[in-house]
Amino acid sequence: MNPETLTELLDLLWGASLETLYMVALSGFVTLMAGLPTGLALYLIDGDGPLPRPRLHRVLSTIVNIGRSLPFVVLLIAVIPLTRLIAGTSLGSTAAIVPLSLGSIPFFARVVEAALREVDKGRIEAVQAMGGTLRHLVFMVLLPEALPALLSGVTLTLVMLVGYSALAGVVGGGGLGDLAIRYGYLRFNTEVMLATVVVLIVLVQVIQAAGDWAVRRLAHRR
Repeated sequence: MNPETLTELLDLLWGASLETLYMVALSGFVTLMAGLPTGLALYLIDGDGPLPRPRLHRVLSTIVNIGRSLPFVVLLIAVIPLTRLIAGTSLGSTAAIVPLSLGSIPFFARVVEAALREVDKGRIEAVQAMGGTLRHLVFMVLLPEALPALLSGVTLTLVMLVGYSALAGVVGGGGLGDLAIRYGYLRFNTEVMLATVVVLIVLVQVIQAAGDWAVRRLAHRR
């Protein structure tokens, strides 16, 4: 590989990496904002939850399960009209945020629900016995007690979004996946393919390491 080719490859990788980070960060934020309250609702209105609403829980749980059951590639194609309506186009990194968010919200909602189920029932009963409101229960017991598990869930979701963002390249979603397809696969350029794989691996390792560090630090403070 001559210097000109190496320089061009590095420029392409840098630009594609920034696009991937942009997609993961923004879709991760949307997922957190929508998935957290959805998971909280799933826990609260369960038959054994603090505010049992079995029928409503079945409806919400079914919707979440449908969202989780769709393969992401199918979802990418199925929501193209919605993506165009929201982003004005179905191509590019901004447009990819729509299916990325829709694909990860149900997953994260279940992660939140599972984390909340690990909270000590005794603490919940104590708050209720003292006449605590739902606000007290959520913000003084449930979320603080489940925070380490929630942070682990956020890390897991971000790692998943990195993989989803690469798949978004199949339909012109931008980022490292798009680079691998357009400059690697379609041009039979093995070097580009390998380079994108290495960058994706490094990105996942960095996210996982940062998440593990945050969880350990939080657990140490507790």
